[in-house]
Amino acid sequence: MNESPSEKETSVRIALEPVSSRTTIQEGVYQQLRNALMAGNFDPGQTLTIASLAETFGTSNMPVREALRRLAAENALEVAANGSARIPMVTLARLDDLCRARIAVEGLAAELGIPNLTPTDIAALERIAVDQHAIGLGSNVYDLMAKNQQFHFTIYRASGSEVLLQLIETLWLRFGPYMRMLSASVEPLMRSGELDPAGQHVPIVEALKAGDFAAARDGVVADIRRTHEILRDYCPVTQDEPRSKGSGSASRR
Repeated sequence: MNESPSEKETSVRIALEPVSSRTTIQEGVYQQLRNALMAGNFDPGQTLTIASLAETFGTSNMPVREALRRLAAENALEVAANGSARIPMVTLARLDDLCRARIAVEGLAAELGIPNLTPTDIAALERIAVDQHAIGLGSNVYDLMAKNQQFHFTIYRASGSEVLLQLIETLWLRFGPYMRMLSASVEPLMRSGELDPAGQHVPIVEALKAGDFAAARDGVVADIRRTHEILRDYCPVTQDEPRSKGSGSASRR
C-alpha cells in the first residue's frame, strides 16, 4: 500500500549535512532547511519529524524544533501539535496567488537591479545560461533548478533592496513545493524539445548586452509566467479545490 503524502518521512536523498559548531548549530540547521525548501527538495505534503531531522543533522532536537518554528512563521511549513512539520499541499489558487506576487515583487527587483549589473555580472549570467543548456542535455533537473535560482538572484541582489530580497526569498520558500513538481515535469518537456532548459534566460542576456533594460525586465517576468503555465498544466487539484470550467490555459492570468 502506497504511503499518503502526510505519512512520508524526511527523504534520505536530501542533501542535508551534520552541523557541529555550537556557535552556529541553530542557524546552520535553519539555513540548510531553508535552502532545501527553496530548491524544491521536499514533496508537497511530506512530513518532517524532529527526530529524523535531528538524526540527519547530528544534533539534539532543540535546534531542529527552533528551525521548524522559524520556517513555519515564514509560511514555508505547517507545524503539527506534536512538533512535526508538513510541507504545504499545492493548489491552483495558491499557485496563482504566488505567481501574481512573484511577478509584482520580482519584476520590481529586476527593474531596479538590471541597470546596476556590471559587465562581469552579465558575463556570469551568460555562463549560467550556457551551463543550463549543457545540464539540460543530461536531464539533471536539480542542478538546472539551482542554476535558475542563481540566475534570478544575481539580478535581484543588484537591486540593492534588502526589503525586496527578503520578500523574494519568502516567496521562493512558499514556492518550494511547486518547484518540486516542476522538476518532475520539465524532464519530458526538455527531451521533447518543447522546453528550453534555460527558459527566457538567453533573451534576457541578449537584452542586457544590448543595453535594453526594459526588454530584460520583461524577460524576467516572462520567465515567471512560463513557469506558471507549466505548473498550471501539471498541478494536481486537491479534493477541496475542484477544477472549475474555464480553468487551465484559458484562465491563466
